[in-house]
Amino acid sequence: MENQFGLAHVWSQGDIVIKSVAVMLLLMSLASWIVILTKLLDLRRLSAQARATESFWHSNDFADGLDKFGQGADNPFRLLALEGREATAHVQHKEEGSVRPQLHDALDLSDWVTRCLRNSLDDITARMQSGLAVLASVGSTAPFVGLFGTVWGIYHALLAIGLSGQASIDKVAGPVGESLIMTALGLAVAIPAVLGYNALVRGNKSVIGKLNRFAHDLHAYFITGARVSGPGTANVLVMKKAS
Repeated sequence: MENQFGLAHVWSQGDIVIKSVAVMLLLMSLASWIVILTKLLDLRRLSAQARATESFWHSNDFADGLDKFGQGADNPFRLLALEGREATAHVQHKEEGSVRPQLHDALDLSDWVTRCLRNSLDDITARMQSGLAVLASVGSTAPFVGLFGTVWGIYHALLAIGLSGQASIDKVAGPVGESLIMTALGLAVAIPAVLGYNALVRGNKSVIGKLNRFAHDLHAYFITGARVSGPGTANVLVMKKAS
């Protein structure tokens, strides 16, 4: 005997609008979980890469320090170090007259290194935050999508009850209860998206803070040859300045 209640009955008895809402919620849920799982794996990788920064500063030279980050092109800490080295080399070549002067060459070494590191940080931050808009959109719209399905289902359920002329509680409870399932589905989609968004934002904030500290240390190294480790203090590196 066919069950007169539940998702299967809602699907079999629903019209094109109800089915479209259900499919939309399913797609929103899949998109949310894909973003959440992908970004969590990225955060785990970035946290592991951040732990290599201290090994970088205890290296014998710059090339040895880069090796501590590995050869992966997706390591933002390695990319920052390379960006700082290239910025310093560009200014040195400009001073030697080996490159044609350009408009940005009016900047001194400190400003140019700061600009290059900041641009690189902005690009890294944008990549880290990609996908979060999906979670924010799903978390804010999924309950209303489910509510729309509920309102549409209740409307048609009441029409059917009115046409049959039977308004007893057993005739009303089934169709209306099935329609309310759409609201529950909307919440089931929205809640993981909101929690995932908050967790990823916190994780990104932690990694971005470490990236900013590393960029600050790189700036101090390329400009003065010293790494700033705290307010008013500086540790002279044993690393040779990159050429």
